[in-house]
Parts: sequence; structure tokens; C-alpha cells
Amino acid sequence: MKKLLLASAVSVALVGAVHADEHSGTYAFDNKGTHQFVTFKISHLGYSWLYGRFNDFDGQFAYDAENQENSSVNVTIDTSSVDSNHAERDKHLRSEDFLFTDEYPEATFKSTSVIVDEDGEADIVGELTLRGVTREVTLDAEMIGHGADPWGGYRMGFEAETELRLKDFGIPMDLGKASETVEIIISVEGIRQ
Repeated sequence: MKKLLLASAVSVALVGAVHADEHSGTYAFDNKGTHQFVTFKISHLGYSWLYGRFNDFDGQFAYDAENQENSSVNVTIDTSSVDSNHAERDKHLRSEDFLFTDEYPEATFKSTSVIVDEDGEADIVGELTLRGVTREVTLDAEMIGHGADPWGGYRMGFEAETELRLKDFGIPMDLGKASETVEIIISVEGIRQ
């Protein structure tokens, strides 16, 4: 009887480990699809919101279901792909007043730690390099879901957001008190490699 109970306990433990680990792995961003976005929102004079996005970015994340704190993410953004739905404004955003894309064509984020709370939401701490300045930022992240796709692959999606002060990254343009910070929202879908 003891052997049977021990065998059952081992079986349950192994099955649990397999299920918990079934979605662990390294996921490449689905940059050929249309299921991911890096968007931003900033106040215009305190009267309205300006929304925009970066059309070209890539990256990957490693997800460890057993030890979520061991997970990580790396993102590279082509800053010249900024798109605010207005050509002249986008030209200004690429200039020295803002992103200075001729000098700094990429922005990068590399995680340094992941802190998961009891509800499964995570703070992803990492180094953001933008306009040649590197600072520690925290992304407030949430897993959207994961599972098999119709093409035989396995996918996982996350959404994360943070807020940045323009001056912290050397952006010299003064847009007034209401526009000192910009909200960043990242929504990505990864394909397990």
C-alpha cells in the first residue's frame, strides 16, 4: 500500500511538472504578423491625447513556468518607424528635438529581473536605452494567454506598460507641464522556438 501511495504521489508530481512546464521556452516576437504593437500616448497641451506607435520592432522573451523570476525579455525598436498618423509631425519626432533618429536609430530594452506577485502579474525591471541614454525602467506586465496555434506552433502573449519622463532620456523639446511624461504600452505575441 505504501509503495502504491508513493508511486501515485510521484506520478502526480511528474504530471504537474509537465503541465507547468509545457509553455516554458524561448519565444520570438511574431514580427511578420499583425498581432503586436509598441504604442505611446502623450498629452497635447493638457487638452487632448496624442497617440502613436513604432511600426518596426523585434525581440524575444524566455518564459520559465516553474520559476517565473528566471524569465527575461529583449526588445529592439527602429526609432525612425515612429508613426503618429501625421507625416510632418513624424518628421519632427525623428529630429534632434525628440528621438534624433539619425544619431540614435534604435531603442533597446533588456530585462535585468522579473518580480511576480500573487496574482501572476509581473514587474519586469530592465535597462531602456533611448536617444543614447540608458536608464532603469519597470514594465508592469500581464500574460494575456498561451496555447497552440493553427499552424502547429505554440504562442504566448503579454501586455506591458510604463511611463517615461522625456527629460530623463535627454529629449530637449519642452512641451509644457502636461506633457513631461509619455505612456508606453507594449503588446506582443511570441512564437516558441
